[in-house]
Amino acid sequence: MTQNTTDQFFKNPVLGHPSGLFILFFTEMWERFSFYGMRSLLILFLTASAMDGGWGWTRETASSLFGSYVGLVYLSTMLGGYFADKIIGFRWAVVVGACLMTLGHASMAIETEFSIYLGLVLLVFGNGFFKPNMTSIISEMYKDRPEKKDGAYTLFYMGVNAGAFFGILLCGYLGEKVGWSYGFGLAGIFMFFGMLQFWLSQNIFGTIGLKPSAESKAKVQAADSDKRNPFTPIQLGLIAIMATLGLLWILNAPVSKISGGKIDVFAFLGENGNSIAILTALILFIGLLVYRFTHYSQITREKLMAVTFFAFLTIFFWAIFEQSPNSLTIFASDYTNRVLEGNWSVTFLVINSLITILPLAIITWVLLLLFKQTFKTYTLASVILSSSFVIIWTIAIWMLVKDYYSAGYLSLSDETLSFLKIEKVTEPLTEVPATWFSTLNSLFIISLAPLFSKWWESKYNPSANNKYGIGMVLLAIGMACIAFGASGIEPGAKTASVSMIWLILVYLFHTMAELCISPVGLSNVSKLVPARMIAFMFGVWYLAVAIGMKGAGMFGENIDKIADEHGLSYFFWMLTIISVVVAFFAFVMAPVIKKLMHGVK
Repeated sequence: MTQNTTDQFFKNPVLGHPSGLFILFFTEMWERFSFYGMRSLLILFLTASAMDGGWGWTRETASSLFGSYVGLVYLSTMLGGYFADKIIGFRWAVVVGACLMTLGHASMAIETEFSIYLGLVLLVFGNGFFKPNMTSIISEMYKDRPEKKDGAYTLFYMGVNAGAFFGILLCGYLGEKVGWSYGFGLAGIFMFFGMLQFWLSQNIFGTIGLKPSAESKAKVQAADSDKRNPFTPIQLGLIAIMATLGLLWILNAPVSKISGGKIDVFAFLGENGNSIAILTALILFIGLLVYRFTHYSQITREKLMAVTFFAFLTIFFWAIFEQSPNSLTIFASDYTNRVLEGNWSVTFLVINSLITILPLAIITWVLLLLFKQTFKTYTLASVILSSSFVIIWTIAIWMLVKDYYSAGYLSLSDETLSFLKIEKVTEPLTEVPATWFSTLNSLFIISLAPLFSKWWESKYNPSANNKYGIGMVLLAIGMACIAFGASGIEPGAKTASVSMIWLILVYLFHTMAELCISPVGLSNVSKLVPARMIAFMFGVWYLAVAIGMKGAGMFGENIDKIADEHGLSYFFWMLTIISVVVAFFAFVMAPVIKKLMHGVK
């Protein structure tokens, strides 16, 4: 019997998957720690008053910059995917991206106006090189085991959210409670750890992700007999025009607001210049996409049409889901009662202790399982990875000690307070950080990802369309919860004291929606797209995510306008209705898309 070319990766499995998957798991975990840790603070930092160390921006301006930043993060993946595919390979792309992100977080920790903007630029390009190529390595590892891809991506996504959970929890805590620069700086430290352990363990991937050679390119070409469709000079010119218009649009939106209208690239097009520019780019893009589809073989064309359909749905999902660090964080900060007393204070402290210690213990257990397979071969990488866990345990325990002391349930001497760098308090207080609620998404994913992974591998596995439909229904239920909770807030109110339960519910339902859509979407791209196009098409997928991210920022820009006129609840009901409409569209189109996928499940 002839062995598959990827059987070597499955010889010493961890939890039924290759050890290499868990090297990627921990690399991505620390990258997401840094990304989500910084992101959780950005809106709060920009809108905080100068007295509180922030920039004192309006919510509209902060949301505009935030939307452009996260949009560019995902847009830059097309550049990173191209360089990885054609020039430097997946591995070097990951290392270059990690270096740029480490420098970006360090720059933001300096906290000057120039360093903050420089840090955001470095983070954009760093993510572009890093993000698409991690998933590309997984795709190559599982190319002969397509039936295990959904489970692999779900486990990988668990690593993503483990990093996001601890990043938001610890960077958010330090940023809000100690100082913004501490939160930004901690993010960079763990990005550096992730880069080192990946580089030192890279041989575990065999030949996957090496710099493309003439031989490897010929091998890929020989394995793919599909009809080629090279770009013509005219098409390349159109792409340049579309890219220019798109970049100017995404940059001009916040710049025009920050400058008070003094800088507006599209001012010559009138009041709606920005909208005219992006609509022009979209029309050109759709036209070019349709034209190119007609030049592929029928099967490839129809599979790419299915990917495009899923990408279209993804835009709406992320535009609504990504209210978490935007309008939902504002809701947590300004409209939610976060001060707890008596039994509620004790309850929160115990729950917070459990959700900090238990996930960290579980991830540490996974780390030990990995060490059983890799420690002897990759000793230095293992030592660095274990050192990072020692640091994270230390910070987590320090945070809990500080919380119990501040709430009045723990007595510490002045010498101990000085040693632990904890400020002395005279009035006991338990106040939940606004960023804490964002950790619930990651916590629920860590808890629910194994269940969803098993569901996808069972005979009850829904079709791709139904997964999207189910996900959008769950998204709608979550938004309906927060809309109902906000129903008592009067139009124009800038503060309120709503129960925390509504935020907890919205994150629960949104987490289940994310598990139905995000990792499954990535898996569909890897299964439907030819090998020679995989990194680039992951880039195209992230283009759709980028549009969704910018859409999230645009929704957030209008929260004050809508809340002042109709009330905050109206804003969230709007997002609920959009989710329901998209879910209905996904269910209705299921038979058509199933045919286009040609048996791919």
